[in-house]
Amino acid sequence: MPEIRAIVTDIEGTTSSISFVKDVLFPYARKRLPAFVETHADRPELQHWLHEAAKEAGYIEASRQEVIELLLRWIAEDRKSTALKALQGMIWQEGYEAGDYRAHVYPEVPARLRAWRAEGLRLYVYSSGSVPAQQLFFGYSEAGDLTPLFAGYFDTETGPKREQASYEKIAAAIGEQPAHILFLSDIVEELDAAQAAGYRTGWLLRPPQALPAQPRHPAYTDFDAVTP
Repeated sequence: MPEIRAIVTDIEGTTSSISFVKDVLFPYARKRLPAFVETHADRPELQHWLHEAAKEAGYIEASRQEVIELLLRWIAEDRKSTALKALQGMIWQEGYEAGDYRAHVYPEVPARLRAWRAEGLRLYVYSSGSVPAQQLFFGYSEAGDLTPLFAGYFDTETGPKREQASYEKIAAAIGEQPAHILFLSDIVEELDAAQAAGYRTGWLLRPPQALPAQPRHPAYTDFDAVTP
């Protein structure tokens, strides 16, 4: 079997709890989004993503308030919109910098990432959250700044996480053959897409989830059980 030279990992449910994103980050962005848009309306980056959100929704013309209401609806729906994720990331940055919270990571994850890095493996992140949001997440984690461990980040601008082509693009971007890449996720459809692209896969099923008798992918309860 080809050796693993790079690991690409998901975040929610894989390195970190889904509840932190669902119960801390999402409500924080939802509560602050209207005021954030109004007070930062002159920022070109914000204007760009508001325009992209309106375009994605098919709006020909829309007021700022209409776009704000659209974004709040998308947050409630957990829509995988690149524009929404970018705007959420801008709001979350203020929260991290203010010390309002620190990103959750499972206890064994930091040491295991460091061990893999020490073994010469290159580490990458692929998440539906924007790249800046990913960098903030690991930069302000409960375990400190983990960003030096990662060689790169990918988000939905690369493509949807359940499509084979997205993983082919990542392999090309990092200059590695898919057979030498291990993808870790808690979502089986993402693992299916990565496997179709030629990746090795690891299915994170953290307690209280039970390991199935015949899992479709190699299944692990935590990062310490993963054997690249």
